[in-house]
Amino acid sequence: MFIQTEPTPNPSTLKFLPGREVAGSRVAEYRSASEAEASPLAAALFSVDGVSQVFLGNDFVSVTKGGGEWQHLKPSILGVIMEHFISGAPVFAGAEAESEAEDEFFDATDSDTVDQIKELIETRVRPAVAGDGGDIRFRGFKDGTVYLAMKGACSGCPSSTATLKHGIQNLLKHFVPEVQAVEQI
Repeated sequence: MFIQTEPTPNPSTLKFLPGREVAGSRVAEYRSASEAEASPLAAALFSVDGVSQVFLGNDFVSVTKGGGEWQHLKPSILGVIMEHFISGAPVFAGAEAESEAEDEFFDATDSDTVDQIKELIETRVRPAVAGDGGDIRFRGFKDGTVYLAMKGACSGCPSSTATLKHGIQNLLKHFVPEVQAVEQI
């Protein structure tokens, strides 16, 4: 099994590509070992000293380090990922699903605008953000402001503010005149 690694815009996060599906259509972010109990893969990654966050994407795993150097952490992380997939163990324990219950908020009169915003996020923004080892989700729209949640390598990334303000905000303002600003929540 060959696992590729890619840097992300966040210097504390590396993206690992095992060459197979990881989380499928859902994504999961774990910020502690106790949260990671829902995923045998994430729990095993937290056993590596220095791992502070794990993000499971469609076909990748992003790992954020809280300490240590990548040259020392990377071999252990690669070993954990390889061992997990060779064992055939599930990525998620039981039928427990990542909660997408975070409520979206917007006025019903804005539903057409929100549909346009969601379409742009799904087709243009999410694929690019996934390429950098993260995910982004629509959370709300109020008074011309779009509220987005960033996960994985994107949360805490030094360039995430620039991505939001210059990239995503400009894209949405161009295609959806009702959009005046974009904020991260």
